[in-house]
Amino acid sequence: MPDNKNIKPIAYIHTDYPTKFGIPRQFGLVDNEARIIFEKEFSSPDCVRELDGYSHIWVIWGFSANEPAEWKATVRPPRLGGNRRVGVFASRSPFRPNGLGLSALKLERIDMEEGLGPVLIVSGADLMDGTPIYDIKPYMPASDAIPEAAGGYAGKAKDKHLNIHCEQDLLGRIPGEKRKALYDTLALDPRPPYQDDPDRVYGMRYHHFDIRFRVEGNDLTVVDICCVD
Repeated sequence: MPDNKNIKPIAYIHTDYPTKFGIPRQFGLVDNEARIIFEKEFSSPDCVRELDGYSHIWVIWGFSANEPAEWKATVRPPRLGGNRRVGVFASRSPFRPNGLGLSALKLERIDMEEGLGPVLIVSGADLMDGTPIYDIKPYMPASDAIPEAAGGYAGKAKDKHLNIHCEQDLLGRIPGEKRKALYDTLALDPRPPYQDDPDRVYGMRYHHFDIRFRVEGNDLTVVDICCVD
């Protein structure tokens, strides 16, 4: 019998989000590309045999960046503005009895890389760079999709999308293949929902860059982009 009290990572994911701030609030919102690299014990091609026949995978991962904290029975979901409490099991809060998350990611392809074995190239990730992966399962469209499912308060909350303004000389500092994902990430409004100060300059790490921006109403203006590596 496996020791379920001492699970260990089978892989780590590498994304363009080196810090928690700015990560998409759920999977599938941004068409970003990420790499899942297996630990040596699980890097045999046999472990992913016929996985390439699936378009999506379930990824079970850990909230590794959270400071140790005692979980509470109720939490304040950001989608409700941080003003209303719901049960921890009625939320996707990272502060839970077991700090595990679940994401359905698109499997773009499987690359065989020397020294690493199979590397899963995925998109739609809502994970920080270096997040540990504890399990991977194929997404089964016949059973995993439930069209009539109710979305609770999350289904009623309206998604806010901002208009992005960025001068061409600033945008030119970002590699072309990374620009759309950056715009889509910023459009989701990375700020905490309870903050609305048009004079405040926010900073967000993305890829190898520090993105500085202000938000007024529905408009986000990028004020600076600096390379940090």
